[in-house]
Amino acid sequence: MIGEKEYEKRRKTLAKKLKKNSVAVLFSARNKQRSNDTEFPYRQNSNFYYMCGFKEDNAALVIAKTNKKTDYFMFVQKKEPKLELWTGKRLGVDQAKDIFEVDSILSIDMFEEKVTSLLQGKRHLYVDFTMEDARVEKLRTQAKQLESYKNLTPLIGRQRLVKSEAEIQIIKKALQITKEAHHHAMQFAPKLGEERALQADIEYIFKKRGAYSDAYTSIVACGNNANTLHYIKNDQKLVDKKLILIDAGCEYDYYASDITRTIPVNGTFTKAQKELYEMILDVEKKIIKMVRPGLLRSVLQSQSEKLLCEGLVGLGILRGDVKKLLKKKKHKKYYPHGIGHWMGIDVHDESPYKNKKGEEIPLMAGMVMTIEPGIYIELNDKTVAKRFRGIGIRIEDDILVTQEGFENLSKDIFKEVSDIERLSQEG
Repeated sequence: MIGEKEYEKRRKTLAKKLKKNSVAVLFSARNKQRSNDTEFPYRQNSNFYYMCGFKEDNAALVIAKTNKKTDYFMFVQKKEPKLELWTGKRLGVDQAKDIFEVDSILSIDMFEEKVTSLLQGKRHLYVDFTMEDARVEKLRTQAKQLESYKNLTPLIGRQRLVKSEAEIQIIKKALQITKEAHHHAMQFAPKLGEERALQADIEYIFKKRGAYSDAYTSIVACGNNANTLHYIKNDQKLVDKKLILIDAGCEYDYYASDITRTIPVNGTFTKAQKELYEMILDVEKKIIKMVRPGLLRSVLQSQSEKLLCEGLVGLGILRGDVKKLLKKKKHKKYYPHGIGHWMGIDVHDESPYKNKKGEEIPLMAGMVMTIEPGIYIELNDKTVAKRFRGIGIRIEDDILVTQEGFENLSKDIFKEVSDIERLSQEG
C-alpha cells in the first residue's frame, strides 16, 4: 500500500518542476456513460491518482506556486446523504482533512471561485491536456490573461518512470494473481470449448483474488486468431492441436500486470509449434538478460530483431543472409511490434521514451518494462512451410530494472514447454 507521505513527496517533486508564479490543476476522471442511464465502472484518472491516491470522482488537486512558496489544495465532493444513498458513501471534506497532507481541503463547489483567485498575479497554467474534458477548456478560459499554458502530462510521466518500493510490491501482488490465472488456463484449457470460456475463467480469478479488473481487454486467441495482434473478440472455438495465445493481466490497487503465454489447446505442442516456440523463448531469455541500467531500449529492440531473424532463417521461414534480410526489414512481416513498453499504473504507462532534447532515455533502476518478442505467421502465407502456417506466438514478462541488472517479476509464471505440458496433464 502506498502511504500519504509518498503521495506528498510526489506532489513536492512535481512542484519543483513548475515555473514560479504558476498554477497546476489535475482533475479526477469523469464517470463514463455506457448506455442510456448506465455507466462503466469508475476508474480514476491515472495522473490524478498518482499524485494523491484519491479514488473518488468530482475532485481536483491544485498546486499554486509563487516566488516565495508553494501551496497545495484538494477539492472533494462534500457529504450529501441523499446522493450517497444511490451512489455510495463519500469521504467528504472533514474526513479528507485527516488523510491528505495538503494546505487546504475544500468542497469542489468552491473550485471555480478559489482557482480564479489563485490565478490572480500568476503567469503560467499547467493542466493535463490529454484529458478530453470541458473542465480543462473552461479553465483555459479562466486563465486567458496568463502568459502560457503548459501540459502537465510529460512532467508527471517522467516521475512515473521510476517506481518506488511500494509500487513494485503492488505490481508483484498483481502478478501473483495473474500467475494463478495463467496456470489455471494451462491446466484447464483442454476442457474448455471456446475462447470466451477461457477468458471468463481467467477474469473470474482476477476478481476472486481481489483485483479491480483486467488491466486491459484480455486476448484469448486460438490458432490463426493470434495473428491479429489486438484480437479481443474471443468468440471462436478452441481447436484441437492449435495454440492459444493468452495476453491477460490483472490490475490490482491501480497497478497493472501484462503477461502473454502461448499454450497448446490439447496440452501438447506439435513438433513445428515446439520448434518455433522454443526459438522465441530463447530470444526472450537472451533479451531479458541484457536488461541493466544505462542500456537503451532501442538496443533491446535491434537485438531482438537480429535474434528473431536468425531464428526464422534457422527454421527456413526466411531465406537468405541475415544482414541483408534485416536491412530490407523482411523480418518485420513476422515481428511487426516493439520489444516492450513501460508499465505501471497504466499497462502502457504514459511515460516518455525520449527526453526534451529528443534523446532516448536510458534504462534506470526502478523502471518496469515488458519484454515480449513474438512471431506471427498467417494461415494463407504460402511462402512458409505448411506446418508453420496459422501459428502466432508471443511470450511476455514484466521486468524490473535493478541497480545490478534486472529482476523478472513474472518469472514464476510457467513458460517452459515441459512445465506447460506437465501442468496441462494435471488438469
